[in-house]
Amino acid sequence: MSAETSLFIRLYLDEDVHKRVAAALRLRHFDAVSAHEVQRWGLTDEAQLAQAAAEGRTLFTYNTPDYVHLHFAWLKRGQQHSGIIVSDQLPIGETIRRLLSLLNRVTADEMKNEIRWLQAFK
Repeated sequence: MSAETSLFIRLYLDEDVHKRVAAALRLRHFDAVSAHEVQRWGLTDEAQLAQAAAEGRTLFTYNTPDYVHLHFAWLKRGQQHSGIIVSDQLPIGETIRRLLSLLNRVTADEMKNEIRWLQAFK
Protein backbone atom coordinates (compact mmCIF):
# COMPACT_ATOMS: atom_id res chain seq x y z
CA MET A 1 0.00 0.00 0.00
CA SER A 2 1.33 3.44 -0.83
CA ALA A 3 0.74 6.89 0.58
CA GLU A 4 -1.37 7.64 -2.53
CA THR A 5 -4.11 5.21 -1.53
CA SER A 6 -7.34 6.82 -0.35
CA LEU A 7 -7.45 4.31 2.50
CA PHE A 8 -4.20 5.70 3.83
CA ILE A 9 -4.00 6.61 7.51
CA ARG A 10 -3.63 10.33 8.19
CA LEU A 11 -1.82 10.83 11.50
CA TYR A 12 -2.23 13.40 14.25
CA LEU A 13 0.64 13.24 16.75
CA ASP A 14 -0.25 14.20 20.31
CA GLU A 15 1.92 16.83 21.96
CA ASP A 16 3.92 14.21 23.87
CA VAL A 17 5.39 12.94 20.56
CA HIS A 18 8.36 14.91 19.20
CA LYS A 19 7.39 17.02 16.18
CA ARG A 20 10.36 15.61 14.23
CA VAL A 21 8.41 12.34 13.92
CA ALA A 22 5.73 14.07 11.81
CA ALA A 23 8.37 15.77 9.65
CA ALA A 24 10.16 12.46 9.05
CA LEU A 25 6.91 10.75 8.03
CA ARG A 26 6.08 13.58 5.61
CA LEU A 27 9.52 13.16 4.01
CA ARG A 28 8.37 9.62 3.21
CA HIS A 29 5.12 10.99 1.69
CA PHE A 30 2.80 10.17 4.58
CA ASP A 31 0.22 12.65 5.86
CA ALA A 32 1.25 13.46 9.43
CA VAL A 33 0.83 16.55 11.57
CA SER A 34 2.04 17.27 15.08
CA ALA A 35 0.02 19.08 17.73
CA HIS A 36 3.11 21.29 18.09
CA GLU A 37 3.00 22.36 14.45
CA VAL A 38 -0.63 23.44 14.62
CA GLN A 39 -0.32 25.11 18.04
CA ARG A 40 -2.62 22.65 19.82
CA TRP A 41 -0.58 22.10 22.94
CA GLY A 42 -2.07 22.29 26.40
CA LEU A 43 -5.41 20.82 25.33
CA THR A 44 -7.01 17.99 27.24
CA ASP A 45 -6.62 14.47 25.89
CA GLU A 46 -10.34 14.51 25.07
CA ALA A 47 -9.90 17.72 23.05
CA GLN A 48 -6.89 16.25 21.22
CA LEU A 49 -8.87 13.14 20.27
CA ALA A 50 -11.85 15.26 19.23
CA GLN A 51 -9.60 17.38 17.01
CA ALA A 52 -8.05 14.30 15.39
CA ALA A 53 -11.50 12.76 14.86
CA ALA A 54 -12.87 15.98 13.34
CA GLU A 55 -10.01 15.93 10.82
CA GLY A 56 -10.34 12.21 10.09
CA ARG A 57 -6.90 11.56 11.57
CA THR A 58 -5.64 8.64 13.63
CA LEU A 59 -4.12 9.91 16.86
CA PHE A 60 -0.67 8.67 17.92
CA THR A 61 0.44 9.08 21.53
CA TYR A 62 2.75 7.78 24.24
CA ASN A 63 0.01 8.50 26.80
CA THR A 64 -1.37 4.97 26.73
CA PRO A 65 -3.46 4.80 29.95
CA ASP A 66 -5.44 7.98 29.29
CA TYR A 67 -6.13 7.22 25.64
CA VAL A 68 -7.12 3.61 26.29
CA HIS A 69 -9.65 4.97 28.79
CA LEU A 70 -10.86 7.60 26.29
CA HIS A 71 -11.20 4.98 23.55
CA PHE A 72 -13.56 2.87 25.64
CA ALA A 73 -15.46 5.92 26.93
CA TRP A 74 -16.05 7.12 23.37
CA LEU A 75 -17.23 3.68 22.24
CA LYS A 76 -19.60 3.47 25.21
CA ARG A 77 -21.09 6.87 24.27
CA GLY A 78 -21.34 5.90 20.61
CA GLN A 79 -18.75 8.49 19.56
CA GLN A 80 -16.67 7.74 16.48
CA HIS A 81 -12.94 8.34 16.03
CA SER A 82 -10.43 7.53 13.29
CA GLY A 83 -8.31 5.33 15.51
CA ILE A 84 -5.70 5.61 18.23
CA ILE A 85 -2.15 4.27 18.16
CA VAL A 86 -0.43 4.02 21.54
CA SER A 87 3.16 3.22 22.38
CA ASP A 88 5.72 3.09 25.11
CA GLN A 89 8.22 5.96 24.89
CA LEU A 90 10.73 4.97 22.21
CA PRO A 91 13.70 6.71 20.56
CA ILE A 92 12.63 8.88 17.62
CA GLY A 93 14.20 6.58 15.01
CA GLU A 94 12.49 3.49 16.41
CA THR A 95 9.16 5.33 16.64
CA ILE A 96 9.41 6.33 12.97
CA ARG A 97 10.41 2.83 11.87
CA ARG A 98 7.48 1.21 13.68
CA LEU A 99 5.00 3.83 12.48
CA LEU A 100 6.15 3.24 8.90
CA SER A 101 5.59 -0.48 9.41
CA LEU A 102 2.06 0.16 10.68
CA LEU A 103 1.26 2.73 7.96
CA ASN A 104 2.26 0.25 5.27
CA ARG A 105 0.17 -2.59 6.72
CA VAL A 106 -3.01 -1.05 8.16
CA THR A 107 -5.65 0.96 6.29
CA ALA A 108 -7.59 3.94 7.56
CA ASP A 109 -10.76 1.82 7.43
CA GLU A 110 -9.12 -0.82 9.64
CA MET A 111 -8.21 1.88 12.20
CA LYS A 112 -11.72 3.36 12.60
CA ASN A 113 -12.79 3.15 16.24
CA GLU A 114 -9.83 0.88 16.98
CA ILE A 115 -6.83 1.14 19.25
CA ARG A 116 -3.51 -0.40 18.20
CA TRP A 117 -0.27 -0.85 20.11
CA LEU A 118 2.82 0.22 18.17
CA GLN A 119 4.81 -2.56 19.89
CA ALA A 120 3.03 -5.01 17.55
CA PHE A 121 4.84 -3.44 14.58
CA LYS A 122 8.50 -4.27 15.22
